[in-house]
Amino acid sequence: EQWEAARDALEADDVPGALAWLRRSRNAQDVLTGSWDLLADMTPTQFDRFRDSFGEASGFQSYTYRHLEFLLGNKSGPMVRPHKGMPKVAEQLHAVLERPGLYDAALRLLDRRGFPVPERAVERDWTEPYEEDPAVTEAWSQVYADERDGNELLLLAETLMDVAERVTRWRHRHLMAVKRTMGGKPGSGGSNGLAWLARNAEKDVFPELWRLRDTL
Repeated sequence: EQWEAARDALEADDVPGALAWLRRSRNAQDVLTGSWDLLADMTPTQFDRFRDSFGEASGFQSYTYRHLEFLLGNKSGPMVRPHKGMPKVAEQLHAVLERPGLYDAALRLLDRRGFPVPERAVERDWTEPYEEDPAVTEAWSQVYADERDGNELLLLAETLMDVAERVTRWRHRHLMAVKRTMGGKPGSGGSNGLAWLARNAEKDVFPELWRLRDTL
């Protein structure tokens, strides 16, 4: 909800409003990351007993998780299929799938402010996952070249980085909790468990904001 509100604010050229929503979301992210502490110190035997209680259910199948991933740019039409038995949920996921994500909205804002964001990042098939683009890195580099205190686009970039870093922390915390409690066993929902989590933990959201740090 907070990321959707931030996205909508960016689409409406309301940067202060977007910043307020993004800053509020950081607290929720910190709580979610800390929640892994509840599982992290379980022994494998203790976790196996706990795991039996949810059978084949998996966070991978969570509507809320998928909603957040779509907002982060990790779009995938097939990932709506597990929710086809819940028409309202599937409809909501399709709505998020087919609209610009949070980062897309930020790039569209940069374009409206005159920065050289390529057209392929401003208007594209929103149902496809976001792909890193060197031209977008250059656009963000120009934002960072203006270090005035009042540069709201620089504030936006750094607040997006706060969100992105917390996403990575959550993924790594998830990976470590699973590695400690169940090792390389198959995931509850049928995924390849640890290997999938490791790959996901290596993916940067808002990738050009990370990449430009190589040259600044």
